[in-house]
Amino acid sequence: MNSIPDNIKKIHLIAVCGTGMGALACMLKDMGYDVTGSDQKVYPPMSDFLVRKGISLMEGFRKDNLSHRPDLVVIGNAVRKDNPEAVRMLEEGFFYCSMPQALNRFVAKGRKTIIVTGTHGKTTTSSILAWILFKAGLDPSFMIGGIVRNFDSNYRIGKGNFFVAEGDEYDTAFFDKGPKFLHFDPSVTVLTSIEFDHADIFRDLEHVKQAFGSLIKRIASENLLIAWDGDENIDGLITKCNCLTLRYGRKENSQWMLGPASVKPPWTFFDVIKKGKLFGSFKTKLVGGHNLLNALSVIAAADHLSVPAGAISEALETFEGAKRRQEVRGVKRGITVMDDFAHHPTAVKETIKAVKPFYSEGRIIAVFEPRTNSSMRKVFQDVYPLSFEGADIICISRPPLLEKIPPDERFSSEKLVEDLIRLGKNAHYFSDTQSIIDFLVRESNTGDLILIMSNGGFENIHDRLLKAL
Repeated sequence: MNSIPDNIKKIHLIAVCGTGMGALACMLKDMGYDVTGSDQKVYPPMSDFLVRKGISLMEGFRKDNLSHRPDLVVIGNAVRKDNPEAVRMLEEGFFYCSMPQALNRFVAKGRKTIIVTGTHGKTTTSSILAWILFKAGLDPSFMIGGIVRNFDSNYRIGKGNFFVAEGDEYDTAFFDKGPKFLHFDPSVTVLTSIEFDHADIFRDLEHVKQAFGSLIKRIASENLLIAWDGDENIDGLITKCNCLTLRYGRKENSQWMLGPASVKPPWTFFDVIKKGKLFGSFKTKLVGGHNLLNALSVIAAADHLSVPAGAISEALETFEGAKRRQEVRGVKRGITVMDDFAHHPTAVKETIKAVKPFYSEGRIIAVFEPRTNSSMRKVFQDVYPLSFEGADIICISRPPLLEKIPPDERFSSEKLVEDLIRLGKNAHYFSDTQSIIDFLVRESNTGDLILIMSNGGFENIHDRLLKAL
């Protein structure tokens, strides 16, 4: 990256239709900049949303897209060095930066940054925190990797002192292969978990731990790290940390401990213990122990930021969740269709475990599309079978982009189904989405929950299934 001058007026974003880049484009537009963007595939809903914002969109990557000579070019992490616009940008010496660098320069500047990081729970945890700060009257800014239902948006420019962001461990750009989270100087960091993921950029768990270790070492001594107490990988890294540290979880020696919890649908009730004393009793519509831990981490952060317990309680009661995180898409014939982003084996297992008490009158029918760069590889082949133990019927689809993975590294949906059947599970393999829909229409009964897990659109299976039901 070359330095960013102060007199920026025109900003162009390459690969603008991604969730994060689209949000950044809108934030910059709201801040008064003249914003343009390009992408290989410009399609709704993101394209319509950007156009309504007054952002000029260009379909396809071409050198001519920079003919208006922007003052700054922001590069999405999916952009390669041989992209025609990147080539012209480098040839002509345009000022450029990555998405996290732009966020840090234009949004985080002058604000106290709070990042939520970890393998799991980033979107839900940062969404809860943004809502608590908003309800407490602190008017936060945020950028989150999913739509926060309370705001119907994944970004916001507020007038307050706080900026909430997901701290993503994924690489930054073609010119910067380090994690995105290293571009922030957070006053508060929440660390939820460390597991192996993103097999396309990390070699193994040690490589992942190195990335998070770099983040922890960078946290200034006067700033705060709030870390889950149930992860040995975190335990090992925290010994190298120079900053203030709070632990949260279920261990009695942690400063923040999850107390007794009970489920009375649609509510979950739980107590929070701070330094051995009851801090408060809360209720939420979030489901599952993993989400109670997410909420606990946020309660610790909010308390550190002097948000009163009453305001935290009110915000948790009114928090509507993030889209694609245990989101009920519809109910037909008494059959509930739920959408969830789960793809990592741990996330799949915890999501099934979380929803089960809320749908005890019927069966849990788990539908899984292995679609991420990790789940399409065989790194988790032998782990996935145990992730589905809470499901009554399991539908596994063929990975949609398998040809992108080298043959000797490919995940096998057929083998997963064979392994599940060997464990005594009612499991089925499907080579196409329509076959899954036909099966679900035949097999599902009143009271069942159809839990659809994928990090992609899954060929609009949710709406197609609801229509078929």
